[in-house]
Amino acid sequence: MTEKKRALITGASSGIGKATALAFAKAGIDVALISRSTEKLTAVAEAVISAGGVAKTYTMDLSRVDHVQKRIQDIVSEFGDIDILVNSAGVASTGNLKETSLSEWQQIIDLNLTSVFQCILGVLPTMRDRSGGTIINISSIAGKQAFANWGAYSVSKAGLIALSQALSQEERAYGIRVITICPGAVNTGLWDTETVDADFDRSKMLTPEIVAQSILYTVMLPPQAVVNELILMPSAGVL
Repeated sequence: MTEKKRALITGASSGIGKATALAFAKAGIDVALISRSTEKLTAVAEAVISAGGVAKTYTMDLSRVDHVQKRIQDIVSEFGDIDILVNSAGVASTGNLKETSLSEWQQIIDLNLTSVFQCILGVLPTMRDRSGGTIINISSIAGKQAFANWGAYSVSKAGLIALSQALSQEERAYGIRVITICPGAVNTGLWDTETVDADFDRSKMLTPEIVAQSILYTVMLPPQAVVNELILMPSAGVL
């Protein structure tokens, strides 16, 4: 009997993270769920269990970047060695770079890039010890092509692509796969936040479930193969 895989998913209370948790559960992958919202996490865990999966929740503020690595290590110790890390947590903000304050800039970089770096460091030692693992970083099409009024966000997502590329080269010899997912517009609660001012047709966007299926596809490939980078766009023509 094949040993069950365990995944750790950040931003698991909504959007792509939640959809990925449910997709993994249906594929027989146990999930450790991380988010700031205990209430929302509990609801996702209940949905995972209803789908026949195994889930544990861990309330955590990833913006407190100096605490992240140790907290992730503690989760690995409690939940079990992590086979798959999905860095899905993120924040978006629109605005002209000239009007972007240093605190706004740092908040976006901290959550979208630095916290991901710290999550990776939290799982990397045990992945190396076991000579295998898959790390999935959710970037954005904005990381491939910067957009006006999305400057700080685009920079954070471009940095995430570079982080993935460097990590992939460094960890390949240890059997660790690093995958970057760059979706176009996805219909999530991001568009409802006060920090985002954009008017797109959300009915033409990707759904979180479509992105989750793409993540699951990359995870389920044989260990001898890796999708280094996946650009996933809505077929309807919106970004």
